Amino acid sequence: MTSELYQIGTFAAGNRLLEEDQRTIQSSRDRGNAITSGHRACRGCGEALAARVVLDAAQRTAGGRMVTVNATGCLEVFSTPYPESAWQVAWLHSLFGNAAAVASGVAAALRATGRDDIRVVAQAGDGGTVDIGLGCLSGMFERNDDVLFICYDNQGYMNTGVQRSGATPPAASTANTRPLGGSVGNSFGTGKSLPQIAMAHEIPYVATATVADLHDLEAKVVKAMGINGARYLHLLVPCPLGWGTQSAETVRIARLAVRSGLFPVFEAEHGTVTGVTPIRQPVPVEDYLRPQTRFAHLFRGEGRPEVVAALQERADRYIARFGLLEGEPDEAAPKDEVRT
Repeated sequence: MTSELYQIGTFAAGNRLLEEDQRTIQSSRDRGNAITSGHRACRGCGEALAARVVLDAAQRTAGGRMVTVNATGCLEVFSTPYPESAWQVAWLHSLFGNAAAVASGVAAALRATGRDDIRVVAQAGDGGTVDIGLGCLSGMFERNDDVLFICYDNQGYMNTGVQRSGATPPAASTANTRPLGGSVGNSFGTGKSLPQIAMAHEIPYVATATVADLHDLEAKVVKAMGINGARYLHLLVPCPLGWGTQSAETVRIARLAVRSGLFPVFEAEHGTVTGVTPIRQPVPVEDYLRPQTRFAHLFRGEGRPEVVAALQERADRYIARFGLLEGEPDEAAPKDEVRT
């Protein structure tokens, strides 16, 4: 079985078939554990998985000399119910919208006291990044503060009842975008792309990633931690509660988001795209939408084929914009039915 997994390129056997220098930080027997057991995340929470991988990699790269600032939101609530904490790193809780400002202040204080060897990481959900925290984050980018900012994008305010955020996709049903009457759910033409806004600031490093490829995620964290100045990582982290998906399907759903073209995976430096992850096995957006109950109204009864077509056009624009189909298909690419 492990041989089969290795041959199809999933690296799903805990990296035990790889040489030591090819294994990820997560596979190391002596790795740290930034967020430990006992937290209260939902089963299948993409954010909990991403946060563990991100901070383990950042902590290792920084040699343990790191401070983390965490905005209010799901990640903060499920990991620190007073008086408990699941964090095993130097960790600060900020308000919902000022994580970037607090992290900038921490970085400035460390610099003023000559402690330049301590790195600063800030993290927030899409609400605390794309909406409430946008002003503070833009200021951090403009000043080029030495902070790595992580956005865990689950496409809604999941902690407060699954309301729409600026990262909620068109046609999604949330608590305040119900598909009632002639409504399709969340309106087209709303929201914003934070990775592209970050690129417009021409900061040293911007990248996107998902929990479907933890090797890619780790590599981007390590790269970002090796750069000084403002850096931004935008991570797609499916939410079984808010998206209406099975808890065991989180990785598969994230993979379908990438393969449909609705979530481009790329890197940019100083405002210029420097690399993309090509789609090796493209799928229609319908394959991504159907498993999610937040899009169930698009397929109920006669369905809304015109809305699905509009979402397909959106994906096609992303594919063309980032050149996601330029790579040749790879027969060793992981198949949907393989769990990683």
